[in-house]
Amino acid sequence: MIVFDLACPAGHRFEGWFASSEDFSRQQQRALVTCPQCGSADVAKAPMAPAVPRKGNQRAEVPAPAQPMASGVMPPEAAAMLGKLAQLQAEVLRDSRWVGKDFAQQSREMHYGEREADVIHGQATLEQARDLLEEGVPVLPLPFPVAPPDELN
Repeated sequence: MIVFDLACPAGHRFEGWFASSEDFSRQQQRALVTCPQCGSADVAKAPMAPAVPRKGNQRAEVPAPAQPMASGVMPPEAAAMLGKLAQLQAEVLRDSRWVGKDFAQQSREMHYGEREADVIHGQATLEQARDLLEEGVPVLPLPFPVAPPDELN
């Protein structure tokens, strides 16, 4: 996984986790990367400080710095929690079926008993997700981006 600091034109900064730089580019081209605060798909990489490791023959006399974030420093506990959250998401997705852009329709059909209940994941616009929630359809966003199965290595 690679973490990028991202920003939208409104000045909102946030982090995005991707399998690779190419994965970020593909998702950005398909407008899958959006600002969590305003929903803008006009998102770009924000400047980040590089992580430069020390040489193998150097002793660390001070504790290694915590993971840098757009809004300060991420405590090690938070980094560990995000790692566990990513692991949990991977486990959930293993038992889930990708439905792509049919996510909203299939979720609605299962909610109203028009199709057998199943664990699914896919894509929905912010408007589709809001509509589902207003109808009482139980959905929630995944914490980390998910690539469609046909785009995986």
